[in-house]
Amino acid sequence: MSDTKHPNIIIIYADDLGFGDVSCYGANDIPTPNLDKLAEEGLKFHQGYATAATCTPSRYSLLTGSYPWRNPDAAVLPGDAPQIIGIRDNTMPKMLQKVGYRTGIVGKWHLGLGDGDLDFNREIQGTPNDVGFDDSYIMAATNDRVPCVYIDNRHVDDLDPADPIEVTYDWDKAFADVPTGRHNPELLDVMYDHGHDGTIINGVSRIGHMRGGQSAIWDDETMGEVFADKAIEFIERNQDEPFFLYYALHQPHVPRIPNPRFRGVTPHGVRGDVIVEMDWCIGKVLDRLESLGLKDNTLVIFSSDNGPVLNDGYKDQAVEFNGDHRMAGPLRGGKYSLFEGGTRVPFIVRWPAQIQPGETDALFNQVDLYHSFAQIVNQPLDSVEAPDSQALLETLTGRDTHGRDSMVLEGMQYKKVFRDQRYAYIPPHDDDFVCQYTGNEKGNLSKPQLFDLHDDVGQVVNLAEQMPEKVAELEEKLQDVINSEKTR
Repeated sequence: MSDTKHPNIIIIYADDLGFGDVSCYGANDIPTPNLDKLAEEGLKFHQGYATAATCTPSRYSLLTGSYPWRNPDAAVLPGDAPQIIGIRDNTMPKMLQKVGYRTGIVGKWHLGLGDGDLDFNREIQGTPNDVGFDDSYIMAATNDRVPCVYIDNRHVDDLDPADPIEVTYDWDKAFADVPTGRHNPELLDVMYDHGHDGTIINGVSRIGHMRGGQSAIWDDETMGEVFADKAIEFIERNQDEPFFLYYALHQPHVPRIPNPRFRGVTPHGVRGDVIVEMDWCIGKVLDRLESLGLKDNTLVIFSSDNGPVLNDGYKDQAVEFNGDHRMAGPLRGGKYSLFEGGTRVPFIVRWPAQIQPGETDALFNQVDLYHSFAQIVNQPLDSVEAPDSQALLETLTGRDTHGRDSMVLEGMQYKKVFRDQRYAYIPPHDDDFVCQYTGNEKGNLSKPQLFDLHDDVGQVVNLAEQMPEKVAELEEKLQDVINSEKTR
């Protein structure tokens, strides 16, 4: 790049946000003025993708430049799972450290902690600090899983040693003296629907069981602002050197507990409200970036880890209040789905020094950020580094309007889709077509599915029987990628 100073880089990563969930992508009754401004000042992608329709796999790909199905551990993890990125693995923050970046993560991690013998009461070995992040302030897994505490680098924040934390995900080992949603529903402020009937924290039952650590328990209503403030602190500390910040939001993942100031600001209940709160948090961070004079040479990327979902474990009236809102816009499916709504997500890029505002139909996947950032900082990658990440800086900055020729996407449990510039091919998969818990279409059928996304973005007409040669061609290409060695 022509600028002699490497740009600051910020990835803002939403959780379960759909293609149609913010106003600049069509959500007219969910006001998101800060994201709208980001889109007006930057480049809005219409074909930006996460690698998977669930969170852990997408996050793994973002940071490693590798498709998640190459790692059998890259599936949705419990809160006490060991870290699935190894200490010797190549990662995006490690690559940026090599050229002098200060690296930080704030927010959701959900890639495991520790090495299999996790004790939240001691210094934790196996955190983001071991895979390339200089600074880390995270939740252990997700906001619906125990332990419900923040981890500041290697220690639980505000933990009283006299009140140690115990965690189990085994109902047979649940703590008899700690109330659960299953056995004490009268204590709940939000009733669980499925799978979220463990320990009650702040009136909400979670997945798993936790005892102790009361001084460290987070406040769900202030979580968004806590993470925003931590992101701002990182920017302020590192404003005089190139920095990389991975700002991983928890909204609009369940449980959706907006700060009281945001309750009722949309007609869509708490799910709409937490999206507005998310936008406010983003605005707070971006405003501070601008006031420090860092806006022009900071590359900001906003996206989501996967598509949207309404009922994902709690009876929070998201279904009842959704109305005519189309969370995935014109796309079919959402979280957990092999259809486009599972992985095509909002994707906005702003870098005033290098990017002209506009919109693009170029095909881009989050897995490509690793190699594209390496291009920005002129850092060569070795043959096994970021094996599935393509060098698409010209696409990221709007100079190329084509992008990828093809990609492999993932629904649930390593089930794959092959997507090229025109078609989405879904091989036969043995599993439910509709998720029995959420009602989302997972999209599994015992026969092939083929959709022409130029003419049928909503994936209504399955062309597989009409176009067997195209099915055979894309199946062969899919197998070529699956069978390829893990090298670039």
